[in-house]
Amino acid sequence: MRCERLAIPEIVLVEPGMARDARGFFSETYVERELEAFGIQAHFVQENHSLSVARATVRGLHFQINPHAQDKLVRVIRGAVFDVAVDIRVGSPTFGKHVAAVVSAENRLQVWIPKGFAHGFCTLEAGTEVLYKVSDYYDRASDRGLRWNDPDLLIQWPIAASDAVLSRKDLGLPRFAQLAPHFRYECDAPAPRRAGFAS
Repeated sequence: MRCERLAIPEIVLVEPGMARDARGFFSETYVERELEAFGIQAHFVQENHSLSVARATVRGLHFQINPHAQDKLVRVIRGAVFDVAVDIRVGSPTFGKHVAAVVSAENRLQVWIPKGFAHGFCTLEAGTEVLYKVSDYYDRASDRGLRWNDPDLLIQWPIAASDAVLSRKDLGLPRFAQLAPHFRYECDAPAPRRAGFAS
């Protein structure tokens, strides 16, 4: 299993190992001790599975507030997504900034998104299926979000706003400037490591 920190170093790309032969492949998609060795610690209690029928389906940007905030580990088992995490930790040097990555069934990447980030994605292919583990149960009263295409966030989505397929809920999400200060930055953030994957 290989890991790489992105420009916001709390967000990590994870590439599981894979063994292939004439029959197909075998992959250990989650190995807790290997993630812990890279500084990723989470206890997952729920796994969610979404199917997006249409290309350009947007889900997000979502998060839960304390005491039910969630760490997430996201992967795609069919199709592909443009996956985004936005830093919403007040006082963070990257507050209001984001990182993004293409995650697909083909590249097998996973994205680690800790508490304090809003997460969302848009599908790049029809029939895309996403699995994500979370560290706390869904709690309707804690459910929050940000408008996916808020111009203040400067996210360069690979789809036109006119093509986006959204839920009624996501259409009504607030802008970043309206967001209450739900999370505070803690100064023990990991140092960036971007020179390829680190074992």
